[in-house]
Amino acid sequence: MLTQATNRSYREVLRDRRLAGLLLGDLLAGAGTGMIIVAMPVQTLSIHGGVPKAIAIGMVEAAPFVLSTVLALAIGLGRVRVPPRTLLIADCVSRALTFATLGVLAVTQNLTLPVLIAGLLLGAVFRMAGSSSRRLLATSIAGESGQFAVNGLLGLNATFALYIVGPVLGGLIVATTGAGVALFADACGALVLLAAVLLAVPAATAAGTDVPGRPVSRESGWRILRRRPVAARLLFVEFFFNFLYMPIEVALPLYVRERLDADASALGLMWGALGVGAFAGAALVNRLRDLPQRQVLIAIIGLWAFCPIALAFVGDLTLALVVFGLGGLVWAPFTPVAYSFLQSGLRSDEQQQVVTLWTTGATVAAPLGLAAGGPLIELAGNTGGLVLSGALTLLLLPIAALAVLSRRYSNVSLSSEPPHLA
Repeated sequence: MLTQATNRSYREVLRDRRLAGLLLGDLLAGAGTGMIIVAMPVQTLSIHGGVPKAIAIGMVEAAPFVLSTVLALAIGLGRVRVPPRTLLIADCVSRALTFATLGVLAVTQNLTLPVLIAGLLLGAVFRMAGSSSRRLLATSIAGESGQFAVNGLLGLNATFALYIVGPVLGGLIVATTGAGVALFADACGALVLLAAVLLAVPAATAAGTDVPGRPVSRESGWRILRRRPVAARLLFVEFFFNFLYMPIEVALPLYVRERLDADASALGLMWGALGVGAFAGAALVNRLRDLPQRQVLIAIIGLWAFCPIALAFVGDLTLALVVFGLGGLVWAPFTPVAYSFLQSGLRSDEQQQVVTLWTTGATVAAPLGLAAGGPLIELAGNTGGLVLSGALTLLLLPIAALAVLSRRYSNVSLSSEPPHLA
């Protein structure tokens, strides 16, 4: 076996103009999505009619997950195979058309709640598959030595766009013009990403393949996971790491009001602190590239678990901001490190099914975690719920250790049977 190529830095991989263009498109598209995070609830409240406000918002927030989950599972667990480039193009086109149409209806006062939900159902069919395809295309351009850096840059893009730039711009647009105008921003972002994909990623060069070096396989992701028990255990960890985070989003408004005795502006500061910490953490992924990824992955889980536990015992806003900011700092590297570890242990023909399955698991964990978070916080209280979230996350540590500290793991390049995922 050959020695694994040294992981390249952010700067080194960005010298590739095709990759830089694709990542820039991803960043601008993410900023449009960040604006929607602010605009969509406002738009929903203006058209909910006789439907209770909370139920209307819940239906709108859940709509994009339904059909996109079905397609992603068909790819990850079944034998549906569509080239990643084609999936991402389809996602960009459907998203642009959907949000442009919804934007026109909104600014002309013709948008209704059923139309909005139907539009989000149909327009987001390729959402999850497109997200995993974006990662597959970017890492394929960078090659094995650039895989870690690309996963880190994708995380940096998401953090900057979804937590910092997007919500701020979305808030300004909604306040000055209206929520309907912000819908156009997401459509424009999708068009920018579409142009980046068309320019940066060449069309298929052979039948049945869309990314050079990654042939299409009909084998299901489920069969691959059965053959790669370490990958299966890591999927379990990935799902529950995200699932157990979501009750924090339910508890935080109550925690700020009751424990910190503060108002809505303090809640905004708390999310801002998490966003700043997460952005710094995503930027620091570049510095982690030469460290053993398996130990880094375990450390992230343990350090993040202590964040909500520590927060539960803090009664001062300033200290709470520091704790939550540090939590964002250690939380942000988890996804890029986990994906890099996973992808390095899969053959080229196994990437699409497993990465799509992972993306689906990580994404659906959010609404499921929110659904479970309400009853949990109701029973345990806001501080008790924070402690429980952290304590349950700590229980993932032995599973993660079992997954990545396999004695068969070795830091070598992977030929036909990756030893650390076997």
